[in-house]
Amino acid sequence: MAKFSKSTAPRFSVDVYQNAYLPEGGREVNAIVTVTSTGGGTTGGVPLTGSPVTRTPSPGSSQDAAVVIMVDCSGSMDYPATKMRNAREATAAAVDTLRDGVAFAIVGGTHVAKEIYPGDGRLATADPGTRRMAKEALRAIGAGGGTAIGTWLRLAERLLATADVPIRHGILLTDGRNEHESAADLRATLDACAGRFTCDARGVGTDWEVKEVTGIASALLGTADIVADPAGLAADFRQMMENAMGKEVADVALRLWTPVGAEIGFVKQVAPTVEDLTGRRTEAGPRAGDYPTGSWGDESRDYHVCVRVPEAGIGQEMLAARVSLILPATGGGAPEVLSQGLVRAVWTDDMAASTAINPQVAHYTGQAELAQVIQQGLDARKSGDFDGATAKLGRAVQLAASSGNADTAKLLSKVVDVVDAATGTVRLKAKVADADEMTLETRSTKTVRVKK
Repeated sequence: MAKFSKSTAPRFSVDVYQNAYLPEGGREVNAIVTVTSTGGGTTGGVPLTGSPVTRTPSPGSSQDAAVVIMVDCSGSMDYPATKMRNAREATAAAVDTLRDGVAFAIVGGTHVAKEIYPGDGRLATADPGTRRMAKEALRAIGAGGGTAIGTWLRLAERLLATADVPIRHGILLTDGRNEHESAADLRATLDACAGRFTCDARGVGTDWEVKEVTGIASALLGTADIVADPAGLAADFRQMMENAMGKEVADVALRLWTPVGAEIGFVKQVAPTVEDLTGRRTEAGPRAGDYPTGSWGDESRDYHVCVRVPEAGIGQEMLAARVSLILPATGGGAPEVLSQGLVRAVWTDDMAASTAINPQVAHYTGQAELAQVIQQGLDARKSGDFDGATAKLGRAVQLAASSGNADTAKLLSKVVDVVDAATGTVRLKAKVADADEMTLETRSTKTVRVKK
C-alpha cells in the first residue's frame, strides 16, 4: 500500500468538464474528469513541463520503490546477434538510471524464468557497487530457449513481494510470440499480478505479437510500445526507468459514488492513452465503486465517465455522481480522500442548452473511436477484408485530421495513401512494412489532449 511523507507528497486536483443539461426524458450524463498530480518534485508518465527529473534521496533514506527488469533471452534474440547486445546495453542503461536506495533485480526470460542478478530470491539495493555488479552479470547472459512470458511475470511478482515499498514496477522486453505457454496461462498470470505491480512492456523487432504486449501493459497499468530498431532500446529503457523513478504515489483509485437510481455506464481513461476501466470496478461501499489508476508522479490524465440517471421533470436537478481520488487505507486506518469533483444533471426545455456537446466530451469521444477504428481496420486488413479495412482506416484518417492528432495521422499515412483527409478518402497501400503496421497498432490508443 502507498506510504508517503505529507511534506513531499504530490497534491491532487480533480476538474470536471461537462454539459450538465438534459432534455426532458434524458438519462445519459457524460463528463471528462481531469486528474492532475503536482508538487511531488518528480515527473512520471507524461511530463507536464520539461524533461523527466530523477532524484536521489538523502543518505539513510528508506526505500520507496522496487523494480524488476525482465529481459527476453530466448533463442530468437540471437537473430541478429546485435539484438541481444542491444538488450544488454539497454538493461545496463536502465540500471544506471536507478536511484540510490531503490530495490531491484534482473530476470532472464525464456520458456522458464531465471534470476540474473542478484539471485537467491532477493532484491539488491541500488548503489554504485550493486549497479556495477548487475552490469557485470548482464555480460554473461546469452540467448537460447523458448518464450513463456507468464513465468517471467510470476518470478517478478515473487521478487517484488519481498519489498515493503509503495511503488512496485516491472519492465518487460520481448522479441517473439509467447509460444511456450497457453493464452489462458498468461491471462491467469496477469489476473494474479494485477494490482501487485505495474509493468511497462516493449516489443523489439517485428516478430512479436502486438496484442500480447499491449495486453500485458493494459492488465498491469503500464505502457506498451514498439522498438523496431534494437539500437533504440537503450534510450527507451532509460526513459522508462526515469518515468518509473518519478512515481511518488501508488494504488490511487478513482471512486465513483452514484445516488439511488443512477448507475455507471462506463469509465475510460482517455488521455494520454485510451484504456477502458469499466470492468475493473471493485465495490467500495453502498453505491460506490473503485477503478484502479496505478502509480502517479507529476502528471495529468483525463477520464471519460458516463452515468445513466433516472428520468426527471423540467427544472429538476440532481447530483449524478461524486468523483473522488482515494488512497487505500494503511495500518488499519481509513482511506484518504485526495480530491473530489461533482457530476451534475439538470433537466431543461432549452433546446440549445440540452443539445450542446461539451468540447472535451466530443474530443475524447472521437479519440476513443479513433483507437477503435484503427484496430478494426488493421484486423480487417489482416483477414483480407480490404473494403472493410479501407472504410475503417479512412474514418481513422478523418478523425485524426479533425482532432489534430498529427502523430497518429503520420502513422496512418504509412499504411494508406490519403486522398482526402477531411472526408476520410483513402487507398490501402499495396505493400506495408511490418514495422509500420505494428507501430500503428501498438500506438493506436495514444491520444492528443484537448485544449481546455
